[in-house]
Amino acid sequence: MTTQPEKARHFLALHLAGAPLLLPNPWDAGSARLLASLGFEALATTSSGYAATLGRLDGTVTRDEAIAHGADVAAATDLPVSADLENGFADDPEDVAVTIACAIEAGLAGGSIEDFSGSGLYAQDLAVARVAAAAEAAHRDETRFVLTARAENHLRGNPDLADTIARLQAFQEAGADVLYAPGLSDIDDIRSVVAAVDLPVNVLALPGAPNVTELAQTGVKRISVGGAFAFVALGAVTVAARELLEQGTYGFWETAGRGAATARTAFTR
Repeated sequence: MTTQPEKARHFLALHLAGAPLLLPNPWDAGSARLLASLGFEALATTSSGYAATLGRLDGTVTRDEAIAHGADVAAATDLPVSADLENGFADDPEDVAVTIACAIEAGLAGGSIEDFSGSGLYAQDLAVARVAAAAEAAHRDETRFVLTARAENHLRGNPDLADTIARLQAFQEAGADVLYAPGLSDIDDIRSVVAAVDLPVNVLALPGAPNVTELAQTGVKRISVGGAFAFVALGAVTVAARELLEQGTYGFWETAGRGAATARTAFTR
């Protein structure tokens, strides 16, 4: 796979296989290469993980920064890469379509669009119009781009399953390729979502969420980790730094040694 359309077609095909696509979220080119070396078949950027590399919180990255970051990750491996495009970095549907066009030009195989503005959920009519505009840009002419439409209810203090399902069904009709309601962790709720739509469903791996085998049995087609791996790395650095500061010892080299060995395998080009 060398071209953006080839990667996008392959990325979509991975959602149609029997087992769920395990989609890890690297936060830079190095972590992308490391994850690719471990055998993952596709990657996705993480807005929170990338923001952390800039010393910022999630929601503070600009469109230009996110697109450039996505291009860097996409160039780091031969795998398809999907981008976390937050709310498309715009409220207006036409501007969301511009974001999709930029992502395609950057070599990304796919991307996700949220129905949350940063201050609140979009009204469903506007949310659907935004997905429709994104889908038109994603599938225009010979363009291939796997569009994931996200219903943010369960991350934004509105755990209304009926509304989440209604939004996902509307996003399906608007032209999305994959559906995603991050924050769902109850297996019966997840099963209800999968049964209510015809498109592949992505689930976010959260504490207490069903494991991969259980999600596979519900019909989930993709599982991603969001910023979790980036924060695992930050957590390990915090433990190591506190050991040095508070104990004056170097036990962190046990973990560092494993990381160095992995890097020697992954960073070959």
